[in-house]
Amino acid sequence: MTEPWSSVDEVAKHLGVAQDSIYRWIEARDLPAHKIGRLWKSKLSEVDEWVRAGGADGGEKPASQKPPKAKRRRS
Repeated sequence: MTEPWSSVDEVAKHLGVAQDSIYRWIEARDLPAHKIGRLWKSKLSEVDEWVRAGGADGGEKPASQKPPKAKRRRS
């Protein structure tokens, strides 16, 4: 039997994270996913392999460096 494709919601529940994290990881960290029509689908075995290989470790890859915001002085 072949493994079924899982939705972003199912992957998020499987990993115990928010759906937004899944979308960010697809875009910035190469979480294994395939776009089928308008939907992203993944194989849970590939996602598990990605996690074991360190794909979810550490912080997000910075999209750009933003300068720190200046603090306001209260008078």
